[in-house]
Amino acid sequence: MFQTYEMLAGKELSETLIVNELYGRRKTMNVPFIDLKVQNRKLKPEILPLWEEILESASFIGGSHVTSFEKEFAKACEVDHAVAVSSGTDALRFILLALDLREGDEVITVPNTFIATTEAISQAGGTIRFVDVDPGTYNIDPSKIEAVITSKTKGIIPVHLYGQAVDMDPVLAIAQKYGLWVVEDACQAHLAEYKGRKAGSIGLAGAFSFYPGKNMGACGEGGAVTTNDSGIADKIFMLRDHGQAKKYHHQMEGYNGRFDALQAAALRVKLKHLPVWNEKRRRNAHRYVDLLKDVDGIILPKVADECLSVYHLFVVQLEERDRIAEALNAKGIGTGLHYPVPLHLQNAYAHMEIPEGSFPVTESYAKRLLSLPMFPELSEEQICYVCEELRAEVINQSR
Repeated sequence: MFQTYEMLAGKELSETLIVNELYGRRKTMNVPFIDLKVQNRKLKPEILPLWEEILESASFIGGSHVTSFEKEFAKACEVDHAVAVSSGTDALRFILLALDLREGDEVITVPNTFIATTEAISQAGGTIRFVDVDPGTYNIDPSKIEAVITSKTKGIIPVHLYGQAVDMDPVLAIAQKYGLWVVEDACQAHLAEYKGRKAGSIGLAGAFSFYPGKNMGACGEGGAVTTNDSGIADKIFMLRDHGQAKKYHHQMEGYNGRFDALQAAALRVKLKHLPVWNEKRRRNAHRYVDLLKDVDGIILPKVADECLSVYHLFVVQLEERDRIAEALNAKGIGTGLHYPVPLHLQNAYAHMEIPEGSFPVTESYAKRLLSLPMFPELSEEQICYVCEELRAEVINQSR
């Protein structure tokens, strides 16, 4: 089912080379979890002239850069429509509102995601229903979905976590069987693929975030909805702008969820680079796999055969995760926790009265998963340093 580490790496490195690379570097260096400065510094010559043009025209909201970005992003995601909005959270919430989600309607998703996924459900009037995740991919486990479907269930939100698409065929088959819609949370999966199809093009609609740390991040907030359904697109165009079909003609109550021209211009530049950046992320992930595959005590991420991951995050499983994270931080290595408290155990959802132990896979991973530095500009030397220090900490732990 999964690609082997050798397949991921593309070539097998000799053990001698790995050992030499790992133990030949003893100096401390700084390896940030993510480095946005280096990427934006390189893009200044492309972005700043566009921003100067916008400053001169004073056309800050909407306009040609927004409409052009929407067309370009729709083409990149292989869909008919893209609607740019103020955040990924709004993207998902506006989709649910466009689908006429009502109070009491149930939506199925996972507890190992950022709270924006479930906020969108609640704020659109729906009721959250959780299912556990697949132990291999960390994505929704399709085999657990049918057990929570009721007469009130309206849809499923699979989350393409860490840059790998969900196994969508069984999810879509279940949805068709029960007359449900499927909306993709693709906020971490820009140009990820499932069986050759782009994330955000597989369900009824997809939601993307352009938060600065994403694979394609704005210089501020931003998001987009992708869909082949013109009715959904038309509703979201109105929802994002106070329900206006045209200025001062309100078809419904809406929201202030518009997208600004400065962000659109920056993202038009970044979209041109995104395929190369994603390839560099895959290269970095393959290098991590090369250097860590023989370390007992480290479980590496698995990529399903039918998926092309964009490695928004590179996440490993460890015992004593918190201690190791602290030790790496002391050596100048930034790490992340995605996510240390599952949503069903958050105070925000205490009213759901879901006891600990309800979603054992998610709860186990919340204590074990550690995100290593991952960004396109990550250097060979930095990757080797991270692997050297992580290996040393894991080996020391086992003694």
